[in-house]
Amino acid sequence: MVASLLFGVGFYVNAQKTLYESYDVTSGSVFMPWAEGPAVDVDGVLYAVNYGQKGTIGRVSPDGTHELFVNLPEGSVGNGIRLWKKNRLLVADYTNHNILQINIPDKSVRVLAHNENMNQPNDLAITSAGLIYASDPDWDDNSGKLWLIDQEGTFTLLESDMGTTNGVEVSPDEKNLYVNESNQRNIWIYDIMEDGTIANKSLFKKFEDYGMDGMRCDVEGNLYVTRIGKGTVAILSPEGKLLQEVVLKGDKPSNVAFGGNDGQLVYVTVADRGAIEAFRTEFPGRSFSLMKEWD
Repeated sequence: MVASLLFGVGFYVNAQKTLYESYDVTSGSVFMPWAEGPAVDVDGVLYAVNYGQKGTIGRVSPDGTHELFVNLPEGSVGNGIRLWKKNRLLVADYTNHNILQINIPDKSVRVLAHNENMNQPNDLAITSAGLIYASDPDWDDNSGKLWLIDQEGTFTLLESDMGTTNGVEVSPDEKNLYVNESNQRNIWIYDIMEDGTIANKSLFKKFEDYGMDGMRCDVEGNLYVTRIGKGTVAILSPEGKLLQEVVLKGDKPSNVAFGGNDGQLVYVTVADRGAIEAFRTEFPGRSFSLMKEWD
């Protein structure tokens, strides 16, 4: 009874969970196949795309209850989501070549940035100052681009001749950018310059099997990488060493986000199940620490 009560007020019971052991936050088929996102706000609410149908964003409360949050503009379908300044969601709208901004309190949606030269904005990363990095794959051509976007909606093309760019993340000290290429199974690392542009590209990690999707860092600089098709989240050290591989119930994890009352709960959108799974980890997420900076 105590555990049930605690669960109902915000996953405090998860402190008792075994580290790196996945469990269900929602049942299957709550989200459509290719459930993606996710992002967690200051109240511990998780947002993910394709809630019941395409072109939607659902919200999952800390007690596991869920509901429709917003319908996106006609023709828009979201993919990666990032939180910005506590109460705004940035959404990669891959069908209409937009970065959307949603104001959480009133659910208003506007186009922050639009670029017809994008293949499809896929995943996003953001700095504490609000600079946005967007992966931009062309799945049919096994190629991709990487963009930088500021809060005025100005685009800078950082790279144009990459593989299928997908997961993207900024390191906790904001000195490095990580970008993966799903089909080529590479993760690249760059130095971030003062103006947000990148330099000194080098190979951080290459996997020999299965693809990759979304990635997030914890505050120690460890990188959490979804291994789509393998059904795991690989945790890599700042040096690229495999520290841990968390086995999930589904085979197609698409992205991860940190939440919980201490930031040490890792939520995973699992596309083939249409579900949200979660596991405990040792360190809070970088995104959780960013929310404290914006508080």
